Amino acid sequence: MARTIERFAVLALAAIGIALVALTAPRSDAQASQSGTTRHLIGRSVQGRAIYAYQRGDPYGPTVLIVGSIHGNEPGGVVVARRLLKTPAPEGVDLWVILNLNPDGRAAGTRGNARGVDLNRNFPWHWRRLGGAFYSGRRRLSEPESRAAYRLIKRLRPRLSIWFHQPLGAVSITTRSLALERRFARLAGLGLARLSAYPGSATSWERHVLPESAAFVAELPGGKLGERKVDRYARAVLTVSEY
Repeated sequence: MARTIERFAVLALAAIGIALVALTAPRSDAQASQSGTTRHLIGRSVQGRAIYAYQRGDPYGPTVLIVGSIHGNEPGGVVVARRLLKTPAPEGVDLWVILNLNPDGRAAGTRGNARGVDLNRNFPWHWRRLGGAFYSGRRRLSEPESRAAYRLIKRLRPRLSIWFHQPLGAVSITTRSLALERRFARLAGLGLARLSAYPGSATSWERHVLPESAAFVAELPGGKLGERKVDRYARAVLTVSEY
């Protein structure tokens, strides 16, 4: 009897030890959660903050990329992107979500990153030297944040990319995917606007390197977004992703 109790105690202690190891083990950079979402570390900011992309849905389906924020003082899209991580992914779609490509700018409340670079002027297509609020960096892809997005997009080759901005409350119009942009604007309750093709912008570069894909800007209204609007924007993303 004593030996049986002793053996049971040893087994119990061993089980507790295994559980503690599991609890204290470091999280993987690409770890699947109970919701079916996998987190990928795609880079770090100038100040060393992690930049993650979250993958959901069907890994064999067409890829859709959503970027919640590239300007640190435009956080509305981050809220929409977070909602997408809590909503069932569209069937047959490989959905990738970057909550915030500019964590240093978000922490400081600035448009640019920690070096004052407007990341949406730092991509290769038609890059040129710009100063002031639109400072484009010392050279194309000079910033680790834009390089992280560049590498991911070159690898994934998404069929659709939506980059959220604020505060115009309108969807950009491009000749390539006008029907899709109109559909998204109608579903989201946003207007349509023909925005300039800014030098070094992310969507212009994407459309150049992925001629069969669609990439556009969704400018949300300024200020804090209410729950109904967040839900509506997220549903619009999911609907056009299937479309």
